[in-house]
Amino acid sequence: MTQTSSELIFQQSRCISHELRNHLSICELYCEIIKKNLDKSGIENDSVNNALKCIKRSLKIMGNSILDLKSLDNLKPGKYDLKQLMDEAVETSKVYGGRFTCSAQKNVQVYVDENKFLGCIVNILKNAVEAGADKIRITASADREYARINISNNGTPILPEKQREIFNEGFTTKQSGGVPSGRGLGLFICKNNLAALNAELKLIKSDKKSTEFEITLPVS
Repeated sequence: MTQTSSELIFQQSRCISHELRNHLSICELYCEIIKKNLDKSGIENDSVNNALKCIKRSLKIMGNSILDLKSLDNLKPGKYDLKQLMDEAVETSKVYGGRFTCSAQKNVQVYVDENKFLGCIVNILKNAVEAGADKIRITASADREYARINISNNGTPILPEKQREIFNEGFTTKQSGGVPSGRGLGLFICKNNLAALNAELKLIKSDKKSTEFEITLPVS
């Protein structure tokens, strides 16, 4: 029986997912081996330990995204501490450069898919660095109903006529030699993943002084 294009794409996605997960598991195992060897040798290195932690966190985020190739129902929400989530996102994003300051209200519980939520925050922070920002500020606070996360940076502003398009699939502001260099998927994915968590992502402003995004989500 001849397979349709959709069936072939689905089969190929499953195969690619399987191979990628195999190699992700190799990376995770080597992280464990490195950590065990450091401990066995009595070597204490906070920078290396933090790097291994960030690698393992990124591997989990990637693994979660790969599962999306196999199923449309891959949300695994749970209760998480907002401050801890924001601290993890900042630590993971430091590899991109830039200077981060994070102020998050304590004892706030949110109901999210941990990996998808962290993936969105990291993507927004990465975009800020790629826009030339050297100062990126994150604040997270909550009232009885909603938590609000504001991420501002001093990078190159988004042109006013482009601001309505930034969440569209395929739209990118990234340039290399005057030619678009991005795929225009990052913010599109972030907005959709957050919407699936009953959260809203929006651009508050973008001018010569700063660009600011806000995420609003219900508290648990």
